[in-house]
Amino acid sequence: MKKLSIGVTGYKGFIGYHLSTHIKYIDDNLNFIACPKNYFSDKEKLESFVSKCDVIVHLAAKNRGEDDEVISNNIALVDQLISALNTCKKKIHLIFASSTQESNRNAYGKSKIEGVKKFQYWAKGTNNKFTSLKIPNVFGPFCKPYYNSVVSTFCYQLIKQKTPEIIIDNKVDFIYVQNLVKTIVHEIYNNKRLVQLINVKADKSIKVSSLLKKLLFFKESYLKLGIIPKLRNEFDVNLFNSFRSYIRIKDIKSDLVLHNDERGYLFENIKEMTGGQTFFSSTKPGITRGNHFHKNKIERFCVVSGEAIISMRKIGSRKCFNFKVSGLNPVAIDIPIFFTHNIKNIGREDLLTLFWSNEIYDSENPDTYFLKV
Repeated sequence: MKKLSIGVTGYKGFIGYHLSTHIKYIDDNLNFIACPKNYFSDKEKLESFVSKCDVIVHLAAKNRGEDDEVISNNIALVDQLISALNTCKKKIHLIFASSTQESNRNAYGKSKIEGVKKFQYWAKGTNNKFTSLKIPNVFGPFCKPYYNSVVSTFCYQLIKQKTPEIIIDNKVDFIYVQNLVKTIVHEIYNNKRLVQLINVKADKSIKVSSLLKKLLFFKESYLKLGIIPKLRNEFDVNLFNSFRSYIRIKDIKSDLVLHNDERGYLFENIKEMTGGQTFFSSTKPGITRGNHFHKNKIERFCVVSGEAIISMRKIGSRKCFNFKVSGLNPVAIDIPIFFTHNIKNIGREDLLTLFWSNEIYDSENPDTYFLKV
């Protein structure tokens, strides 16, 4: 089967990061084509980019600044992309990231309304496919605080020991970024209609005060008491993983208290209120386990005997973090999502490691994607 080539504008942004990660490392039937920002100021490069694509997901946009600047910038991006599309001889499916801000009639929303109109006109006039996705508030790991999402701002503030402030306690519709990616990928494969205007369904509608209450509970339980909190549903898991993503990597290691007496020693590996499973491994000297990452799974490593190095690297980054661990001084290390990781036995004896995951292993949906650290 020939791979579909998926071009993504704004791929270095929050949604772009998660979409490009899915295309590059998770879906083997898709091929990622990057559209750097400077292509929009170089006609030939933009036309070359368009010619390589079967589908283009247009995420690039400006959502902060003076009203005139936001509107003119975003419409210019649309016009430049349409101009490049008009030079292409093959059919292309254009997927446009619009926003529920359309309804608010602010500058960003107005630019999205105009973008939808222009892409519709292009699609109908050239017999190409166009899909507009009207997207609610998006949250998830690595979202920039003080920018788009109140979730990211609150998480960042709580971890930095700051006090979040609620300006207006409205009910807000939220979608987790990975669920948005699923929607986009579904539309990439969807060949039903020429023009579609889709209202993307939110995962949850919640008051800002209720959202903050959940995050305060995560902080109290996880950061102060060292307990994996009760996660009642998928939204809670996604919110907790988003919260964890703002913790510095050097702070994901927790020292465990070793209780010694004449019988030997004892330590508590994990306190949790959310279920899941524990598992145990023995690893021969010099052997490395892992080299994979997870999108959703909360996972804890604890070496109980032997010596090891636990290494991890954020997807898309070259920076590697290493933790030297030993059963003589047990520590718990909680693996962040979207960090490929491994554990290597660096000792002379078998390495014994205890693992915990919030999910019971499902061979049909293992949430495990192999990639070398």
